[in-house]
Amino acid sequence: MTGAVPAAGPLLLGVRHHGPGSARAVRAALEAALPKAVLIEGPPEGDALLPLAADEQMRPPVALLAHAVDDPGRAAFWPLAEFSPEWVAIRWALGHDVPVRFIDLPAAHSLAMTDSPDGSEDNDRGAREAAPADAVAAPPFDPIGALAEAAGYDDPERWWEDVVEHRAPNGELADPRAPFAALSEAMTALREVYGDGGHPRDAVREAYMRIQLRSARKEFGDDIAVVCGAWHVPALGARTTVTADRALVKGLPKVKAELTWVPWTHRRLARHSGYGAGIDSPGWYGHLFAAPDRPVERWMTKVAGLLRDEDRFVSSAHVIEAVRLAGTLAAMRGRPLAGLDETTDAIRAVMCEGSDVPLALVRDRLIVGETLGEVPDTAPAVPLQRDLTRLQRTLRLKPEAQERELELDLRKDTDASRSRLLHRLRLLAVGWGEPATGRGSTGTFRETWRLHWEPELHVRVAEAGVWGTTVLSAATAKAESEAVSATALAEVTTLAERCLLAELPEALPVVMRALADRAALDADVGHLADALPALARTLRYGDVRSTDTAALGEVAAGLAERVCVGLPPACTGLDADGAAELRRKVDGVHTAIGLLAGTVPADGLRERWAVVLHKLAARDTVAGVIRGRSTRLLLDDGQLEEDDAARLMGLALSPGTPPADAAAWIEGFVGGADGGGMLLVHDERLLGLVDAWLAGVPADTFTDVLPLLRRTFSAYEAGVRRTLGELVRRGPAAGAPAATAAGTAAPSFGPGLDEARADAVVPVLRLLLGLDAEGAEGADNAMEPLGATG
Repeated sequence: MTGAVPAAGPLLLGVRHHGPGSARAVRAALEAALPKAVLIEGPPEGDALLPLAADEQMRPPVALLAHAVDDPGRAAFWPLAEFSPEWVAIRWALGHDVPVRFIDLPAAHSLAMTDSPDGSEDNDRGAREAAPADAVAAPPFDPIGALAEAAGYDDPERWWEDVVEHRAPNGELADPRAPFAALSEAMTALREVYGDGGHPRDAVREAYMRIQLRSARKEFGDDIAVVCGAWHVPALGARTTVTADRALVKGLPKVKAELTWVPWTHRRLARHSGYGAGIDSPGWYGHLFAAPDRPVERWMTKVAGLLRDEDRFVSSAHVIEAVRLAGTLAAMRGRPLAGLDETTDAIRAVMCEGSDVPLALVRDRLIVGETLGEVPDTAPAVPLQRDLTRLQRTLRLKPEAQERELELDLRKDTDASRSRLLHRLRLLAVGWGEPATGRGSTGTFRETWRLHWEPELHVRVAEAGVWGTTVLSAATAKAESEAVSATALAEVTTLAERCLLAELPEALPVVMRALADRAALDADVGHLADALPALARTLRYGDVRSTDTAALGEVAAGLAERVCVGLPPACTGLDADGAAELRRKVDGVHTAIGLLAGTVPADGLRERWAVVLHKLAARDTVAGVIRGRSTRLLLDDGQLEEDDAARLMGLALSPGTPPADAAAWIEGFVGGADGGGMLLVHDERLLGLVDAWLAGVPADTFTDVLPLLRRTFSAYEAGVRRTLGELVRRGPAAGAPAATAAGTAAPSFGPGLDEARADAVVPVLRLLLGLDAEGAEGADNAMEPLGATG
């Protein structure tokens, strides 16, 4: 496919966004043409930001972020990578002191229009990325796919690599502008067949670009280079009238917009992220653009380094063989050079030994990549963003694209400040960090966070800027607003907890007044039960952070008393779903009262709660799952003897109890992952009760209770289930009483201590401890207490 370059008129350089081949070709064409001005597809409001692209602190990938001043959540991004043709053109113009401007539809219009500037939205995050329709695979028409199909390729990416990325170096071309003429010819043919390709808004954008092009030609003449998506080149070269173009852009909706540079990531350039102009392999493309020579060899070396860092054995011989295999595969497939498919197949076969597990790491870390760009401090930013940047530097919390865990010790000033910052950002809906379960200590002085910075968080910061100019003032103002507008008691108690964790002393009085008002007016015991756990946690963390929580303690004590009074009547007459929900509330209240005991002005709170649990365990009108759970809680707290627990179980599993109710009682008593299985393992009397009941369930009702029983016992660990099965298979132990008072199997642990079996472990322990024969007697004496507990 060939074409002649026009002798006169602007130099139209049609490109594929984020294509390293296009980027190299643009640079070569600009060096050859030396235009007097460079025009680039992008929002004109960004012209004032273009000089920052030459700043030493500016490191792509970056993006132009535009947001509506009155509605910061209405935002759009124009991402640029190091291998983006637009970025190369900007850098070339700045380096040669050539005027450079954006000529696409202004962000003020595109933000005011529905959807995103390219007609696609990022539904997961609410922010939108501006990407012209010609970029890649943007439904309903993909021009790259159409050209690949015409060339006999079933993969558009492979076709693009073969004809653009792997073609001869630009220095070998007689005219570096020739490829753009050929691509323009192809796009002209496509537009004659497919029209606007299903992107009607492109007509408005292209009309505006033609208007800007005419203005630049009046100023600089025809010695102008235009860098835009190849799809737009035929439209920019078309003969139209100024009147017609102005008619297309007349009356467009408009909002006040602000723009700035923000860091971007390779991962957000990837197509799977939802980006309309995304590419499959930004890391690979970045490597192709940056590698001065021998790209396959350099790529294999990168992969080997990554796998070695993950403790996989990869030698120089592996690298050499992988390079050879990639070249062989390319030759067999008729490709000019080894592409990503060939290198990936070679890596899987040679370095990963045929496994896709380490290959997934290569895809994630290298093929896609985790590069996070940087922008200079002089870039415009909302005051809240500047304060956040200052805090990040002070606390040494650098935003990173790769997810990582952060362990905090709240007894250290720096860690406590980090915790406050992360909690304040969460309250502002800036989800940089999320609390996680730590691998180490679970005490109140420890916190574990999972940090992951994404470019969209800049939009969240801009949105949060309406609340204040600093993180502290914004979090305080938002907390106060939410306290006033909250309608549910649980919302206010959760907010109180978050205020305490974020250390917002000015917001806490407002939240406390709202909490007292809601608590006084709410008579629903379910709402009270939902609110109590958050209050208990708040008091607990308030003690850790040395916060005055006296007023909070009074509210918590009042709520606890009301729950104790109102819970028993609320647990009667429930269906299965209601009983399961209330069982969850009982668990929450039990944990909360355990935390509140001794910290609130209410003596005997734990005792009064025990009375409530006794009532729930003994009442037949209470749902079985709640009766079983209450019995278990009493047993765990030492408020119920094992004989009494066995008696209650025997009653619940008696023949007169409907099987479904009995199964629900079992679920409440031993269900979940909180040690119910071990309770049955160590008390075969209770296991015998369950076994005897299960054996007596009629066949016609067994299938009805089976799902409930499966749900109960499937939560146990595999070892616990196996032990229970062995105990049931073995039956009552020899020599043990045949039955208990309830008429079921007696415990098989024996009536007393078996000293011979206990002493048998002493020699093994002596060997493990490395004790010699002379110290055997001392060892026996030392082991005697252990043997006595065997």
